[in-house]
Amino acid sequence: MELRRIQGLPPYVFAEIDQLKLQARRAGHDVIDLGFGNPDIPSPDVAVEKLAEAVHNPRNHRYSASRGIPALRQAIAELYLRRFGVELDYDREVVTTIGAKEGLSHLMWVVVGPGDTALVPSPSYPIHQYAPLFAGADVRMVRLEGLGNDEVDAGEAFFANLVEAWESAWPKPRVAILSFPHNPTTACIDLATMTRLVEFAHEHGVLLVHDFAYSDTAFDGYRPPSILQVPGASEVAVELYTLTKSFSMAGWRVAFLVGNAEIVQGLTKLKSYLDYGTFQPIQIAAIVAMNEASDYPKFVTDIYQGRRDALCEGLARLGWDVPKPKGTMFVWAKIPEPYREMGSLGFSKFLVSEGKVATSPGHGFGPGGEGYVRFALIENEQRIGQGIHNLRGVLKL
Repeated sequence: MELRRIQGLPPYVFAEIDQLKLQARRAGHDVIDLGFGNPDIPSPDVAVEKLAEAVHNPRNHRYSASRGIPALRQAIAELYLRRFGVELDYDREVVTTIGAKEGLSHLMWVVVGPGDTALVPSPSYPIHQYAPLFAGADVRMVRLEGLGNDEVDAGEAFFANLVEAWESAWPKPRVAILSFPHNPTTACIDLATMTRLVEFAHEHGVLLVHDFAYSDTAFDGYRPPSILQVPGASEVAVELYTLTKSFSMAGWRVAFLVGNAEIVQGLTKLKSYLDYGTFQPIQIAAIVAMNEASDYPKFVTDIYQGRRDALCEGLARLGWDVPKPKGTMFVWAKIPEPYREMGSLGFSKFLVSEGKVATSPGHGFGPGGEGYVRFALIENEQRIGQGIHNLRGVLKL
């Protein structure tokens, strides 16, 4: 039988690194895994305790609501008001999703189809590129490499690249997918750039979809702006907020689409045909996390900042100078000159085979990622130090 939708998917390059990592561990080697961005920090205790309590109530074993129970949608609205000063109508401008990937993928079914185009940064988190394609749309890439580490300069460069991509595209894109702080490049932008993007969207009839996965994971005084902080943004934008990184609740799969009521209600309608929502005890525990552990994102971010410093400073001692990111739980590193001819996949294979340090090859994030590797800050500082020690023995810089 001929399969549909997945025929155009390329081989999953990260699988090759996973296989080498597995082989090394089976051979008895200790691999420092800085590849897959799977948070290792525990979820808030109050959420875990509430989950254990709620799961013992048989009423919570029944089907839940695909849009999310009202108290959960109200909790995220209250969080947005506290954190960003943004007012949301939790009944019309909020829908719960089973993680941001599910939310984005099904959102694309609502807003694009065959004959449409979407603007997507390159390099980018893979689902940003493939969600429009799964919906039958075409993708036009917006260059994101080399934006630098300053949010003002990066914002200006990204906006110019987006305008260039829009002007050269035909048919004109209906949707632009954004995500700042950005995975994998760690690029950050300021509120002024968000404002220019909203103005552009108003002028050209473009829907802005902002994946705000790293809303709280920021360092050195930088505070990532929500696109909904811009006046008039709710007319042209929606935003995905997730508990995955901020509250270290990756496996719980709790996220939200917020913003433009028409778009949110469109996704709500589609989801009513597709699912019954996240397991209700998880939704109840997520309410407690947002309401009673509001300081947890800072606790998590402080841990990531310590790991960031340990990694970047350790690499610098090896002669591999990598800028310290201002956001995300990643470090985006240009391959050192002596190893550039290997390409990102070859270099990642070299690091895991010879240095017993696993990274993600930049090519896995699209053509714009070639020439880089991504480190995920998912090991503690002591383990990162061991990784630096391993690399000292194999890198000649």
